Amino acid sequence: MEDQLVQVLANTQLAAEGPRKQAEIDLKHAATNPAFPLSLANIARHTSISVDVRQAALSSLRLFIERNWSGEGDDFPVIPIADSVKDQIRPLILDLALNSEDNKKIKTAASYAVGKIANVDFPEQWTSLLPTLLDVIPNGSDNQLHGALIVLRDLVDESLSDDQFFSMARDIVKVVYDVAINENRKPALRALAVSVFRGCFDLMDTVKEEHPKEVQAFAEEAMKGWFPFFHQTMKLRLPERDPQVTAQPAEWNGIIALKLQVVKCLMKLKMVFSSLLLPETPQFFQAIWEELTILEPSHEQMYIENEAQGRLEDSDGLPYTLDFLVLEELDFLNGCIRAPPVRKELEAQLAAHSSAHETPWVLDLMKLASSYARITREEEELWDIDVSLYLAEEQSVSANYTPRTACGDLLIKLGEWLNQKALEGLFAYTKSLFAEDASWRKQEAALFLLNMLVNDFLDCSRGVPQEVSQAYLELVNYAINRPVEPLLRGRGYLVAGILAQFNGAAAALMDRTIEAITAEQSELVQVACIKAVGGFLQSGNVSGNQQIQAKVVNSISQWMSTKDMTDLEEADDLLVTITETLRAAINIDKRVAVSNDIPALDLLFLIAKHGSTNWQVTMLICEEFEDIVRTMPDPVSYQALCQKVLPSLTGAFNVADVTSDDPLITFATELMASLTQYASEPLPPGFVAATLPKLSRLLMESNDGDILRPGAESVKYLLAHDHEQVLNYHDENGRSGLEVCLHIIDRLLGPTIEDNAASEVGGLAAELVEKAGHERLGPFLPQLLQAVANRLATAEAAPFIQSLILVFARLSLVGAHDVVEFLSTIQINGKSGLQVVLSKWLENSVNFAGYDEIRQNVIALSKLYSLNDPRVIQTLVLGDLIMPTSDRIMTRSRAKQSKHPVNNPQRIIAHPYLAPDRYTIIPAPLKILKVLIEELLSAAGANNAANLAAAAAAEFADENDDDGWEDDPDTIDLNLGSVKNDLMGFLEASNMRHRDDETQTYLTEFFLTAARDNIAGFGEWYNQLTDEEKAKLHEISPQQ
Repeated sequence: MEDQLVQVLANTQLAAEGPRKQAEIDLKHAATNPAFPLSLANIARHTSISVDVRQAALSSLRLFIERNWSGEGDDFPVIPIADSVKDQIRPLILDLALNSEDNKKIKTAASYAVGKIANVDFPEQWTSLLPTLLDVIPNGSDNQLHGALIVLRDLVDESLSDDQFFSMARDIVKVVYDVAINENRKPALRALAVSVFRGCFDLMDTVKEEHPKEVQAFAEEAMKGWFPFFHQTMKLRLPERDPQVTAQPAEWNGIIALKLQVVKCLMKLKMVFSSLLLPETPQFFQAIWEELTILEPSHEQMYIENEAQGRLEDSDGLPYTLDFLVLEELDFLNGCIRAPPVRKELEAQLAAHSSAHETPWVLDLMKLASSYARITREEEELWDIDVSLYLAEEQSVSANYTPRTACGDLLIKLGEWLNQKALEGLFAYTKSLFAEDASWRKQEAALFLLNMLVNDFLDCSRGVPQEVSQAYLELVNYAINRPVEPLLRGRGYLVAGILAQFNGAAAALMDRTIEAITAEQSELVQVACIKAVGGFLQSGNVSGNQQIQAKVVNSISQWMSTKDMTDLEEADDLLVTITETLRAAINIDKRVAVSNDIPALDLLFLIAKHGSTNWQVTMLICEEFEDIVRTMPDPVSYQALCQKVLPSLTGAFNVADVTSDDPLITFATELMASLTQYASEPLPPGFVAATLPKLSRLLMESNDGDILRPGAESVKYLLAHDHEQVLNYHDENGRSGLEVCLHIIDRLLGPTIEDNAASEVGGLAAELVEKAGHERLGPFLPQLLQAVANRLATAEAAPFIQSLILVFARLSLVGAHDVVEFLSTIQINGKSGLQVVLSKWLENSVNFAGYDEIRQNVIALSKLYSLNDPRVIQTLVLGDLIMPTSDRIMTRSRAKQSKHPVNNPQRIIAHPYLAPDRYTIIPAPLKILKVLIEELLSAAGANNAANLAAAAAAEFADENDDDGWEDDPDTIDLNLGSVKNDLMGFLEASNMRHRDDETQTYLTEFFLTAARDNIAGFGEWYNQLTDEEKAKLHEISPQQ
């Protein structure tokens, strides 16, 4: 079989598509042969076979192992592997990873395969793996060491459990430490050893939750050896390079990789054991600052003046280029600049000088940041091709994190600490750059840092001194008048736009900036001006100025008319920028939306048409459109708005297939929901005839929840604002508006529509029942309510359940007895409709959202209770959750064991959806009182207050456990167990109810009256409440 497999594997690498695909099919067929995995392992071990085929064999083996080694597969059939075959493969592949063969690709591929096996077999079926690695690492050749470190890294990252690591930690850390400090080993191997040590911190972070003292002591002991090594490594200097060669010298690669891993390790240490790093921060801070200063000329020649290859990683995933090192070291400066020991030293130097701009370290830091913040040659060329990439950086949404953005973050951190002094220091250095006529890149970089700093000041509501902003405006004037330096001109306009929000004098540049949108030759400067104009408009100096509004809109209109809009469909950040500036212009006076002379709304719709796949663009336009509609509630303005927008909206629905995934239809439906939600009452004549046919078609043909939800809302709002126009409407087939609505509701309640997609149908049904009434609905009413009840029985999504329950809740507000009467007469899957609906209603009430919805539900439940109807009393529903008596962790096996019969099935039940949780069974009136007590607490804001108190207590605990660092980390490491716990806590705390005085007043009066008059036997039900629930009621009625 091996000879055949060699040929098949070789054919999978052919350029010709036909033979290659056939080989891939043959390989899949061969996988069913029991000899397949062992044959692949043997092929990989034969040095006489070409490296490409051996590598392909290892890749195929790794994939085969991933799918089949565990013997479990939920989504695919598993090919069984005999234990005897596994016993042969393990040592073969491990030997391939650990032998002396000098082929890095083969050893890396073999190591990955070993890691996949270890994920399943270690340690139970492969007890010798870790001892073998720990034996090879100290004594093996470089090639053996390389394979062993790769396997060990995979073990630490993916296979070692907390307990296993805890028992082996000392041995693991020692062997990698010995490699790291061994100068006779290649720097790349030493870097790999440091990488393994860094991975250990994730496990230590998890283990320290249960063993804090032991883990802390272990880390302290380990770092006594690692810290001197880290200091020594950071003092290493790169060899001299030939200034005539732009590429990075090969001899730099290993040293840079090693330094990088050390810095990464320090950053990880800051997250997990920050108190250990704290005393060492001044030395590391100084060493890294010195190195960045030394590396600056090389970085300039390689990346600023030329296009040296950057962002490179070796086959082991270790970065080794200078740009990566610079980026990591800048991040370290950013992370440690406010560490108390560093801060104390810097503040002492600051206090020794009369001002910030006379303090050497402030100016040195500004110089360093401005140097590394310069635009690289690569960025310049990319932005020239795609200005949207330039705007992505301006909006801080670029995924391309560079030294430039890192320097911006550093200035922001400095500004948070030094406030105005940071601004003074930056201005002093910037002024010197312009005075000495430095390169435009340095001048632009200094102004870019100002942009970042002042934007943060703006976000934090901090001001910029008038004299500083005025002095900067002089530099801005210089920048925007540089004829051959477009990037500097663009930066000048952007700075003017941001300074206008602090200094009214900057407004003098607004007209020029608006004109530059169309007058500038450079497209980059044009879009910079569009963004800058947004800043001018947000300054508040143009409120109500329709002349400026017209200038801005017309300039953007003229600019857009010169573009092929299809070319802009993928330019996400450019579309966002244009939308934001147009929105700022419209907000000057929203009446412009109905103007026929200024095409503001037309431009927004044009952008929407070509940017409908961009969620940010659609969100901004939807928000603005909603604001516009809300400002025009009077019939005359609203009708004028409808005349302008309805042709565009209904035109978007005139597509051949509304079932296709067309984001424009989704967007138009959302706008229609806003247009109808805030409509005038009554609706303009003919509004229903213009909109309901389109909405009906969407709702009857589409299955997309993003269309069905706003579409159903729109029909609901039509009924809410002008039900007479809806009910008197007849379509082209003669169907009345009532019939059209009933058909829509019937489809949305059908089994083919998912819960989340149909989540607005309940509101539509309730509105129709309320507005059409019993007389108009006639025999359709019980059919409609039966359909709602049937769908409620199977509904699972919370918003959908709430929507359907509110149909009965709103009916109960005026006819609770009729609701009980109706539900008692129907059957749902062989059960009483009252049983099914009340059970679902009471189980889900506490999860309702929305002030009005919660209030309606509370009043409806109180009316159901007050009926004292025997049928309601006899209805049994889930009561309180029975807390387990054991605090043992509920594993899958224990969960299965817990599904046992209970002694008293009349009082206790296991919930079918939440097994193994168990609940008491109680009468519906008692459950209603329990729900209303919970709602009383929520309406009073007590739950929210308790959550806030818990948060405050946690914050206080954090203060008592202060690690000495004054700021939280800028990044989240999802590998850390503590981070995962914090995220889970955030999710649990996010579902908060807020105070609702109206609901609280109603419930307080309800309980006081019920107790005083013993409504529906309140005294008897009260005795069955828990002590905690009784205490809650005593809080509102001490005399009870």
